[in-house]
Amino acid sequence: MTELTYSTGKRKTAVARVWIGSGEGKVTVNGKPADEYFERETSRMIARQSLEVLELLDKYDVRATVAGGGHSAQAEALRHGIARALTREDPERRRSLKRAGFLTRDDRKVERKKYGQAGARKRFQYSKR
Repeated sequence: MTELTYSTGKRKTAVARVWIGSGEGKVTVNGKPADEYFERETSRMIARQSLEVLELLDKYDVRATVAGGGHSAQAEALRHGIARALTREDPERRRSLKRAGFLTRDDRKVERKKYGQAGARKRFQYSKR
């Protein structure tokens, strides 16, 4: 990889720092190949979606470091980061990535548990008599 483009992607508490550059399609996550890092096939598929939409799977090498969250959130953060890096490199790609929904930051997080309740929304059982 020569000329690298950097971007970050986020999902829940997962943060992906992504560098892309021309290459033959290698995706490296935290120093491991993506197929080795992501155990579930679904996570591997999600991580590559940004490149698949633009049909650039074998034209870019991706190097990423991900931290926080679980494997699903990390895969989605990686997808978000790759999409942002591809857009930064060529603004013409923005339209198709936006239409696919990969540029929108999914800001949903786990709601905190409240005191006096069993969970975030669930209440303790109420007995009238």
